[in-house]
Amino acid sequence: MEILLVDDHRSVVEGTKMLIESEPGMNVTIETDVYLVPDLVRLKKFDVILLDLYMPNMNGADLTRKLLEYVPDAVVLIYSGFEIAPHFNLLMESGVSGFIAKTSTREQLIQAIRCAARKEAIVPMSLLRQLRRREIVVSGEPGREGTTITQEEDKLLRELAKGKSNKDISKTLMISQRSLEYGLTELFQKLQVNSRVEVIKKAKQLGILPTEDLYP
Repeated sequence: MEILLVDDHRSVVEGTKMLIESEPGMNVTIETDVYLVPDLVRLKKFDVILLDLYMPNMNGADLTRKLLEYVPDAVVLIYSGFEIAPHFNLLMESGVSGFIAKTSTREQLIQAIRCAARKEAIVPMSLLRQLRRREIVVSGEPGREGTTITQEEDKLLRELAKGKSNKDISKTLMISQRSLEYGLTELFQKLQVNSRVEVIKKAKQLGILPTEDLYP
């Protein structure tokens, strides 16, 4: 079984390569430069591709989209040490086949790779409930109810994080600027903030947006 492992941390890929290759019949190719990955998948057939979520120059979601343009049947697993839930919808839309945590045991990692190679989706139980959700519920502070973010508000937050103007956001989301302004007002009230900068900061604190820059 041929596996491609992409992560910008050399120590991580080398350690993970040793873990996987201790399993008979598994061979791992490692790459730390995201720009070289598309050529790799075009030149060689991989049964499973493991991608880190946060990498310099290109995140795992965008890299997945690019790889699927070249190899539509590629099987991609996000292999990350970060919480996946806040980005679940985004990652599913990008075409990933599943997720495996870097904290997983060797047995869990091997099993996830074998399942993915059989075209079986790898989704943690905690994320299954979001498969058909139109809302994201983010845990609140102890003693307080969680904050419910709708799918539309989640999309709005992503566009805000890209630094787009209201005019550009309204075009992207295909809504009127007035509807956008209403949406912003409601979002500000829900997160108890007064500005774009504050709403992005609050969303990162709640785990709705990544603390690292997931967007260019």
